[in-house]
Parts: sequence; structure tokens; C-alpha cells
Amino acid sequence: QNGDNFKTKTLSSLRNYELDYTVGVEFEEQTKGLDNRVVKTLVTWDGDKLVCVQKGEKNNRGWKHWIEGDILHLVRAAPQTHSTLLRLQHRL
Repeated sequence: QNGDNFKTKTLSSLRNYELDYTVGVEFEEQTKGLDNRVVKTLVTWDGDKLVCVQKGEKNNRGWKHWIEGDILHLVRAAPQTHSTLLRLQHRL
């Protein structure tokens, strides 16, 4: 993190994904290696949580990211169906 600029890496045995963004600035994201969509992405703060909203072929996809104690939380969701796609917790 450098101010409102973030660089994140998600590494797993299934796939890896890197994302660079500035909070509050919409950008075009290519979800290559995930579901291969091209979307407009906006990441904002909601209190102490980073909230991402993606607009495109499948609207309103995104995630929430926050730290609680020594645990990093990531929740991916599809709000139009009110279902959680992924909930991840990782000790820092």
C-alpha cells in the first residue's frame, strides 16, 4: 500500500491473480485467469473495509476486504443473488 494505491496478489493452488488499483478511481479490469471478464471496477472505503464493485457483463460482482486483529478477511459476493461465493480468512 502506498496511500490510496494498493497492489494485491491472490495466490492459490487453483489460480493466481494480481490487482493494482487506487481507492476511489474507477478502472477497467480484466479478470484473466478467474472468469475472464472485462469490467469497470471501483474500490472504495466503507468504514475500515475496502469494498469493490464490478460493473459489466455480470453486474454488481465484487468483494470486501478488511483486517481484524491478525486476521485478513476477504468476502466475494454476487449481490444480485445475495450469495457469498468465497469467504477467506488468513492469519497475518
